[in-house]
Amino acid sequence: MARRYDSRTTIFSPEGRLYQVEYAMEAIGNAGSAVGILAKDGVVLAAEKRITSKLLDTNAVGVRREKMYKLDGHVACAVAGITADANILINTCRLAAQRYTFAYQEPIPVEQLVRTLCDNKQGYTQYGGLRPFGVSLLYAGWDVTNGFQLYQSDPSGNYGGWKATAIGANSQGAQNILKQDFKDDITLEEATKLIIKVLSKTMDSTTLSPEKIELSTVRRDEANDEVLFHIYEDAELKPLLDAVNDEREKEKEKENES
Repeated sequence: MARRYDSRTTIFSPEGRLYQVEYAMEAIGNAGSAVGILAKDGVVLAAEKRITSKLLDTNAVGVRREKMYKLDGHVACAVAGITADANILINTCRLAAQRYTFAYQEPIPVEQLVRTLCDNKQGYTQYGGLRPFGVSLLYAGWDVTNGFQLYQSDPSGNYGGWKATAIGANSQGAQNILKQDFKDDITLEEATKLIIKVLSKTMDSTTLSPEKIELSTVRRDEANDEVLFHIYEDAELKPLLDAVNDEREKEKEKENES
């Protein structure tokens, strides 16, 4: 039945479904996972890198940062899905942020930036000759009105604010772990440990390494009154991953003993 109604994004099925939008979400479900956690003193984003060939130039553009992008001085994002589609949306976001700053001489509110992009994405589900963007984004940012914020958007143009969420492969398993371990007063340091734990249990890989994970934080420097977006380098990331790998080894040993 679906085959009669999935050729265009503008055709509803008798059940009221838009199959092309659902297929776009399915593409995200097969992509590397991304997780975000909102802490009381910042936001943590982490993502699984799928491109891990030894022949890649890790300092080249598009390889060094596969999943993490800075949108403006106070907003960053992690992506899951088709990276080429993500590049278009990220450029749209950056342009909207700079236009707002030029017009009003202040940073764009985080939710307004997310809503602007989602309005654009929604148009690609309504007009003929277009296809939805096959990418989902996690936005992390800070503004004067609402403080630290974490949003998620999908190809349909829907978006929502979250305390912790996951997108991409095994996102449901990651959500279940977050429901169990997340607490409202979590700190940035605790959130960083939790987000690595979540990826360690949802990724197919047996051991975690800096080549397979990207990790970033958004926090605020109160002294200088500025928002800092920091992407962890390999040397910073390795001790955190090693600690999680050691814990997993100890858990396996206990299971074998019992």
